[in-house]
Formats: sequence, C-alpha cells, structure tokens
Amino acid sequence: MEIFQSVIDYILNLGSAIFVPLIILIIGLIARMPLKKAFMSAITLGVAFTGMSMVIGFMSDAVSPASEAMAKNTGINLPALDLGWTGAASITWSWSYAFVFFAVVLGVNFIMLLLNWTKTLNVDMWNVWGKALTAYLVYFISGSLIAGFAAAIIQVVLELKMGDMFQRHIQDLTGIPLVTVTHLMNISAVLMLPVNIVMDKIPFFNKKADTTALKAKIGIFSENSVMGFIIGVLLGFGAAYGLSGSLNLGIQIATAMALFPMISKMFMQSLSPLADAMSEMMKKRFKDREVYIGLDWPVLAGRSEIWVTAIILVPVFIGYAMILPGNQVLPLAGIINYSIAVGGLLLTGGNLYRMITLGLIYTPLYLYGATYLAPVLTGLAKKTGAVDLKGGSITWSSIEGPEFRILFAEAANLNIVAIVGFIIFIAMFVWLYKYMSKEPVPSARYEETK
Repeated sequence: MEIFQSVIDYILNLGSAIFVPLIILIIGLIARMPLKKAFMSAITLGVAFTGMSMVIGFMSDAVSPASEAMAKNTGINLPALDLGWTGAASITWSWSYAFVFFAVVLGVNFIMLLLNWTKTLNVDMWNVWGKALTAYLVYFISGSLIAGFAAAIIQVVLELKMGDMFQRHIQDLTGIPLVTVTHLMNISAVLMLPVNIVMDKIPFFNKKADTTALKAKIGIFSENSVMGFIIGVLLGFGAAYGLSGSLNLGIQIATAMALFPMISKMFMQSLSPLADAMSEMMKKRFKDREVYIGLDWPVLAGRSEIWVTAIILVPVFIGYAMILPGNQVLPLAGIINYSIAVGGLLLTGGNLYRMITLGLIYTPLYLYGATYLAPVLTGLAKKTGAVDLKGGSITWSSIEGPEFRILFAEAANLNIVAIVGFIIFIAMFVWLYKYMSKEPVPSARYEETK
C-alpha cells in the first residue's frame, strides 16, 4: 500500500501539465493514433495547460493584491484566512485516504461506461482531490467514513452526467469536438437554473450578449484587451492605487484577456485529432455510440465572458464579505470566482447580462460555504500538519459546489432539513439535465442584438 501511495505521489508531483497529457498520449495510442500524432497532441495539450495556468496565475497575481487593498480600505477584519484552491488541495492530499479516490473515480467511470449510463470518459485525474475533499467534509461533520465515500461516489456520477449534458454546448463554445468538462464547479448551474428560467421570460435577457455580439453595439470597447484594460483601471481606482498603479493594473488584465483566446486555440489543435481517432474507434466497435473526453475547466478559459464576469464580481465579493451577517471570510486567494463564471457560462451560453446577474445573486452562497468549511479545513490541516496555522483558521472563499457538499454532509448527520434539501437538489439536477438537453446551443440561443 505504501509503495502504491508513493507511486501516486510521484505522479501527482509531476503536475497536471505532465499528468493529463500523459493520459491523453495513452488514450491516443489505444485509439490507434500514429505515435508521432499522439505525441504531438499530448505535447500541445501540455503547452496549452501550462500557458493557460501561467496566464491565469498572472491575472490572479495582479487582481489579488488589488482586492486585498480594496478590503483594507474598507477596514474589514475577518478571522478565516482564504488560501484558495491550491491551499485546499495541498491540505486534502495530506489526508491518508486521499489517494484511494483514484480507484473510486476510475471504478465508477468504468462501470457507467460499461453500462452505457454515460458517454464521458473523465481523464481529469488531477482533480481527484476534489472528491477526497468532499469525502473528508462529510466524514468530519457526520463521523461516518462510509458516508464520505458515498458522497464522493455521487459526486463522480454527477460530474459525469454534467459532462454528458454540457458537451454539445461546450463544443459550440470552444469548437473542439467530443470534448467536455467534468469539474464540480459546473454544478453551480443547478441552483442558478430557476433564476435563468425567469430571465427567459424577460426580453432584455434574450438578446445575444456574448463579447462577439456586443461588438455590434459598443465596437472597440468589446475587444478583450480594451474590456480588460477598463475593468483593471476601475479596479485599481477602487483599491486606491492612484493613476499610475491603476493604469498598470489595466494593462496587466488587458494582457491576460488578450492571451486567453490565443492559448485556447492550442486546446483545439491538441484535442481535435484525438476526438477524430476516438470517434473512428467507437464506430468500429460500437454502433451509434460516442465517447466524450472529460477535461478540466481551462478548456473553456478562452471565453472572455468568464473573465469579464469574474473580475466585475471582485468588488461585489468584497462588498458582500463586509455586510453579510455571520460571514467570517475575507476573499483573497479565491477572489476570482471561477465557479460562478464557468457555471454561468454553460447555463446561459455566454450571455453576459445573465452571467453578471446570476453572480450578483449567488455570490453570498460561496462566502457562507467558505465559513462552513473553515473548521473542516482547519481541522484537517491540524490533523495532518500540512499547514502551519499559527492559531488561526483557514478556508477557501470560492469553494466549488458548496451547496452539494454541505447538504450531503448535514444529511449524513441526520439533519432533516438537509435531507429534504438534498432530495430537492438532486431533483433540480435532473431538471437541469432535461433543460440543457433541450436548450439550443449557445450560437443558436438568442436573438441578434440591434
């Protein structure tokens, strides 16, 4: 067992930019791609992930100090330190059971593919830690390790079904065939669905409002770099950076916004040949059956609607932290909330009006989720010694799927309200599945703006 864990640790230490392309190379060879072609697909994917991670990191490094300065200007002082997803991941991997969830993810996926309950093959093994975090949270609250594993299994099932339901929408948004996203952050669309359906009835929200459509209305101001510059300058003024600092922040965000779509094209270059090979293999072995490749969310990062929404919500996130009763979290490392932005993108098809409105409504959920998570993550850090706490508490302000994780944990703790809530949540997930199955793809969904 120790040898197996050492092997897993070694592979994880390679990083996702090596780990995921390695899996893609193996799948490509299984799909009878020529070695040269499979190798080039894997290398290009590694470059795409690395490039996207660098730009995301660059933007986060620019935005986080501005948000911290903005928070200091308000004078708020909240006790739970936001470590972001990287801190949460490192602490979760230190749990003794964490590596077992590789078997959980692979086993559930294999069974569902075998029984034709899903079309999605999840190769995003890097994010196995997210299932382990869910399991530990449930275990911490309920005291039942079995309930923790059950929660992780249900999470895997939901992620695969989200991969199925969103695939054609993701293909339309990215242009990459047979590729989908199997990340828990997509589950934010479940609670957003009722509000989105209400917006279906309001003419204002039924005009095309992605960045491409907005060019007809606002021209140069809809260009990625210009939007990034304007948002960055305004954020800099909010942080009291002064003119020079605000202009520099504007240029930094403009740079990131300009680079995102360039790097996203490399995902298409990498994954399109693999999708073709997989399609040919499935046609030979199974009639009328497709298999989707489930990947991490950065394949969507070329969509500028994600970044416009996430950055506009930065001051909103801080504002809510100031005024919400019971909140204990100052969002810093997790200040760019991908969960709201990515879930909103997939649900609305990139309609910025809807995405920003949904962000305004649902941001408080993440602060309360992070407040709930604080004793859990702090307890795990103390137990494993993964982080030197120095007497404080830690959390993750943009924790993915807080509603799912908290409802299951409390239901496992025999909280009647949570049990009913979890049943309703699963019913809403089924509703979302049916809704997205009928909903037109983003490019055909809204009226043209005039």
